[in-house]
Amino acid sequence: MTTLTKAYKNETFLMSEDARPVRILCEYLEPAQRFERLGIKNAVIFFGSARLRVDALARHDYYARAADLAEALARWTRDRHIDGERFHIVTGGGPGIMEAAHEGAARVDRRLNIGLNISLPFEQHGNPHVEDDHALEFHYFFLRKFWFLNLARAAVIFPGGFGTLDELFELLTLTQTGKSAPMPILLYGREFWEGLVNFPMLADHGLISHEDLTLFSIVDSVDEAFARLRDGLTAPDV
Repeated sequence: MTTLTKAYKNETFLMSEDARPVRILCEYLEPAQRFERLGIKNAVIFFGSARLRVDALARHDYYARAADLAEALARWTRDRHIDGERFHIVTGGGPGIMEAAHEGAARVDRRLNIGLNISLPFEQHGNPHVEDDHALEFHYFFLRKFWFLNLARAAVIFPGGFGTLDELFELLTLTQTGKSAPMPILLYGREFWEGLVNFPMLADHGLISHEDLTLFSIVDSVDEAFARLRDGLTAPDV
């Protein structure tokens, strides 16, 4: 007698082009269920290059600064906010700035780390500072971005390449157009960001409004970044 396979157990079908809507729905529903089970709803997002490593001799050791900032945030929210309302440190889950932020938060409490990994042909791999049930693996970029923004109550953007710039400008666009609630958006590293993007020129040419320049702040130290985040984030106190 032939053994029949139910459609939802048919791996050939589930991996087919026709089943793409099912896979997309899974990358929405499974994270939603997991975050609810774990009581995760508030986050500070760290974006930045996967290629930046520890460089104590560099004039700007962005890896160390990201770790120190995440540690300060983790200590503050652990001591200040009730369980279930704390701010988690959410990154793309990989190396570089992502690993730095999770390394810093892990000095306080590894359970505050969330990694939203994505399958890529290079650079991306999970870092060791995220617990297994706090690490997710995405296939679809747009759903990964959705979960970044769904959890975000603030964002810190360190120097990075195409991926970091994509995430930054999408965040600014969503905030500018009211699709995302206003939040503290910090660009870390004045020399880098002012050398890379002439934001005032966009306003001078009428391509954005001058008010749009207030959607973000450029910061140049861990103390300044932490103070802006602390003042801009709210959650019930312990």
